[in-house]
Amino acid sequence: MMENGTYRFQILKIEGLKVTQQTAYPVFILLFLLYTFIMLSNLGLIALIALEKTLHKPMYLIFCNLPLNDALGASIVLPALLKDMFIPESERRISFAACAIQAYTVHTFSTTAHSILMIMAFDRYVAICNPLRYNSIMTNRMVVKLTALAWLVAIVPVGIMVGLSVRLSHCISAVSNPFCDNASLFKLSCEDLTVNNIFGLFSSVVCWSSSIACVGLTYLKIAIVCISSRNSVLKSKAMKTCSTHLSVYLILLGCGVTSIILHRFPAYAEVCFKSPISSCRMQDAELFDVTCDFQAMANTILKLFNYHCECEIRCATLTVLN
Repeated sequence: MMENGTYRFQILKIEGLKVTQQTAYPVFILLFLLYTFIMLSNLGLIALIALEKTLHKPMYLIFCNLPLNDALGASIVLPALLKDMFIPESERRISFAACAIQAYTVHTFSTTAHSILMIMAFDRYVAICNPLRYNSIMTNRMVVKLTALAWLVAIVPVGIMVGLSVRLSHCISAVSNPFCDNASLFKLSCEDLTVNNIFGLFSSVVCWSSSIACVGLTYLKIAIVCISSRNSVLKSKAMKTCSTHLSVYLILLGCGVTSIILHRFPAYAEVCFKSPISSCRMQDAELFDVTCDFQAMANTILKLFNYHCECEIRCATLTVLN
């Protein structure tokens, strides 16, 4: 489509998952089971918190945002990957509008996870360091405000970031990624990407630095209180609630770093995730074919694992929150 001298492809090719005929069914089954587990576990947590009146407390209502965020994020990515699994790579297509929506939602849910974990860290800080003032500080009104803020700080910046990529003209019609994200959008263009890179880097630095500073500062204060206190019950409670929260946060950071490295350093990503399919075709030995097939399956699962690996730990978090 031509608009004011710019051209945009309305239909894009999408890479999807690079699997061979031998690994397609195992990968499909594994991803389907993963998606089923993600949905059942997260929706189960939401239902449990909604139906159990004893869980209608600020910390559980804040925590409820995490399984909701994870379920929505998984539903944006995994069904589309499963749908295209048995379609030849050359025939996989996605509309530009659907790709932009997918990119927006992927980054929104990823950023929201950071802001929710920041709020959870603040909640734990108040509960452990100021237990007598907890009920007066963490009121239902405060929980609503914090929840709205957690989603708002993701919706607005991500909207600007994706909007900067959507405005660009296209010189490429292929998305070189299993699913659409912001980097996939601006890589379709041959225009100057300085503005996109500056805003993307700035927003990432602000998000990560504020997240790390907030969580680090709250945990430092919690550690000081626990060290100075002789109350063993307080220390035990702090260890139970904070260890699972910190585990989820560290996994989220690791996943984010992995994604940034794969996009910002494509040469390194090519070495790490070089498609073994073409290598397999160069060999006729049956044993080598099997090895390549297994490597292909492992690589594709690893690319998705960093977006959903914290789900199981979130389930454990609910059992120790009290």
